[in-house]
This record gives sequence, C-alpha cells and structure tokens, in this order.
Amino acid sequence: MNTKTKALVESAIMIALAVVLDMVKIWQMPYGGSVTLLSMMPIMLVSIRHGIGWGLGSAFCFACIQMITGGVFGWGLTPATLIGSLLLDYIIAFTVIGLAGLFRKKGAYGIIAGIVLVCTLRFLSHFASGFILWANLEQFVAFGKEWVNHPVLYSLCYNGIYMLPETIFTVVATMLLMNIPQTKKLILKQS
Repeated sequence: MNTKTKALVESAIMIALAVVLDMVKIWQMPYGGSVTLLSMMPIMLVSIRHGIGWGLGSAFCFACIQMITGGVFGWGLTPATLIGSLLLDYIIAFTVIGLAGLFRKKGAYGIIAGIVLVCTLRFLSHFASGFILWANLEQFVAFGKEWVNHPVLYSLCYNGIYMLPETIFTVVATMLLMNIPQTKKLILKQS
C-alpha cells in the first residue's frame, strides 16, 4: 500500500477513535471541558508516527468535529464571543495536538516532551479563552459569583481542573504503551 494512502487511512481511523474516546467522559466540567478516556492520544499518535504535517491535518479535522459536537452554537453568543470561542476553544486548542510528534526523533523522552508541550499549549488556549471570553459572564461562573472579578485565577483553576488530569493520564498511558514491545514498535514506526 502506498505510504500516503496508509497514512491517510490511519489518520481517518485515529480521528474516528478520538471522537469515540471523547464521548467517554471520566469527569465533565459544567461549562465545557472534560477529562476523557485518552481522546487526544490517537491524534498524537498520528503526529508521532507520520510527522507533524499529518498530525496537524488530523488534529484540525478533530477540532472541526469538536466544534460540531461541543454545543458552542447553542449558547446564544455575540458574534465576537462566538468567533473567539471557535478559535480559542476549538480550532487552536485542538489543532495544537497535532504538534505531538515535534520531538519524535528523540525517542521516548521526545515523545513525552511533545505530549506535555501540546497539552500545555491546549491548556493555554483554553486559559486565554477563559479569561478573555467567559470568566466575567455570570452565567458561566462555575465556582460562585465571587470569582467574577478574578478572570485570570478563575480561568487558571477552571481549565486546570480538567487539563492537568487529562495530561497526566495521556502521559502515563503513553509510557505504558511504550513499555509493551508490540505497541512500542507501532508507536515509534515512522513512515
């Protein structure tokens, strides 16, 4: 099978797997954000196996699906808030996952560094959205009204509550997979 065709098929399968895993919520935040059953990992694996070009393409497709399934269109947002949310909470936040393979040639440590990097970038995108778009809207205050005038702290806490466990679970699962000889070969195999 052609290398590009194989990468395309693997990417499509991994996007579908990521969407299904995203539906398995371990912890759901009240206004968006959740700890899922390793939903970022399939997209990261595309980037690790085939490079960041394939990773970014797959991640962008995943971001578009997240927009459709995320419910952002039902909140009655202003046009500016809608555009800001689409960019920060979806397009940027989920597309950066495709950069996970940035350090893949450095082996296991490079792969873990890439995962931590993309999880940090995703957190920063949600964090920026939280303090720019959502933190001062009373209907989106998860911790009580006293947080309304503390947007940076509010966004840090709100987004950290789900992104930190999501990052830890993804790193631990990747390390476990890399300690199994059969899956290590699959993860590190680069086309």
